[in-house]
Amino acid sequence: MRRNRKRTRRELIEGVQNAYERRGLLNHETIAYGDGWIMPDERYPYRQPWYMRFATGIGRALFSVLSPIALKLAFGARVEGKENLKELHGSGAITICNHIHYLDTLFVRQAVGYWNTFHTIAPFNNKGGIAGFFIRLGATWPFSADLNAMRNLHEEMDRQLKRGKRINFYPEYAMWWSYQKPRPMKDSAFHYAVKFGVPVLPVFCTFEKTKKCGIRKLCIHILPAVYADDTLPKKERIQAMRDAAQEEWKECYEKAYGVPLEYLTE
Repeated sequence: MRRNRKRTRRELIEGVQNAYERRGLLNHETIAYGDGWIMPDERYPYRQPWYMRFATGIGRALFSVLSPIALKLAFGARVEGKENLKELHGSGAITICNHIHYLDTLFVRQAVGYWNTFHTIAPFNNKGGIAGFFIRLGATWPFSADLNAMRNLHEEMDRQLKRGKRINFYPEYAMWWSYQKPRPMKDSAFHYAVKFGVPVLPVFCTFEKTKKCGIRKLCIHILPAVYADDTLPKKERIQAMRDAAQEEWKECYEKAYGVPLEYLTE
């Protein structure tokens, strides 16, 4: 009975996604997040105090030990393209990943690193209470409509990138659960890459069904880094980086699934 309920939920979500895809609404939310969240203000601890850094270090250590085991058991996860990560030679970078699962921050950590990554999230993911505590413990940074909060966030981004850290963005904005195709990217990740003078490292997750039992196995692809062309005006630099990263996602999708990228239309 439980298996039937799961199948029905998957079919319902796919139906909503297909309807949005036919209308070209590929960046719209398909999941309701509710009202239990807090807009970060200038007091939000983007730069953690020492006790939170200590707690986050413990959390990173636990993630680095337990997450690879859990991802292997649950998803059969593997990582391809580690040579592209090595090409950064320890420099700071913006990473981008297709937003397809509640746990895809773990997918990115598995590929890029558990100790040197931070993850941007939408304001509605900034929960209160114990949930908010664990969000902050997981090295996540919510965006904000508060200008002072965003100024603090930008300062911490700059500081961490200069230290060689990686900051992850979901350039499609909305999460589409288990959706296979790459969706159009927004500019924000590339805006920050140009602003702080760092490359963008695209990551793309694909699934495959095993012949033995039909389990969907996860492959996390690390693709070649995209660099800005400093000879272009700022707006064109952002667009060129976005187009290059979008093309890498498209090529990865077509190679992994063996089909050309085509979207449903009305």
